[in-house]
Amino acid sequence: MVRWEYALLVRRRQAEGSSWGLSYHWYGPDGSRLDVTAYGDTAISHLNRVGADGWELVSAAEDVNNLQGTTEVFRYHLKRPVRD
Repeated sequence: MVRWEYALLVRRRQAEGSSWGLSYHWYGPDGSRLDVTAYGDTAISHLNRVGADGWELVSAAEDVNNLQGTTEVFRYHLKRPVRD
């Protein structure tokens, strides 16, 4: 039987004055949270990086989470077989 582990990549775009700030955070299967913004400036670069390590994209969701539309959050849910 295949066992799976899951992780989450979160892209947040937030208004910072007259410009936008962009950050990426990785939530690992062990419960860790890591700022991975420095590893790339696009979601594709981050997905390709973790894809090379065996992670597969399962779903993606967008959330504009306030009335002013000043924050966008994209969640990328990933899985890979548990390595023994």
